[in-house]
Amino acid sequence: MRRLLEKGKRLPEQSEANTKVPVTFYIPGPLRVFCGGSQRVQIHSSPATLSEAFEDLYKQCPGIRDRLVNEEGQLRDHINIFVGNEDVRYTGDFSTPLRSGAEISILPAVSGG
Repeated sequence: MRRLLEKGKRLPEQSEANTKVPVTFYIPGPLRVFCGGSQRVQIHSSPATLSEAFEDLYKQCPGIRDRLVNEEGQLRDHINIFVGNEDVRYTGDFSTPLRSGAEISILPAVSGG
């Protein structure tokens, strides 16, 4: 049973507090070939930053790295990364902190006339 605090607030039980929810990457169609066709890739290692999460993604999907970052490890101009609803270009790029259960979306830029 869940324990309740005064005024209706809930304290997590010990087992809930220690439960880690995996970080999920959402992979766009053109990049799924590098992830075995998967639309989602989950990272169970509890990465603290976006950089750590991407290192784990590169281990699971080796061919995807060169499509996302350049030779210096910088995000390519035509790729957008969001953690939740936040564009990482405005939250610290690869140093963006992650929470347990974070959802990371990889979005190729769309352009044209």
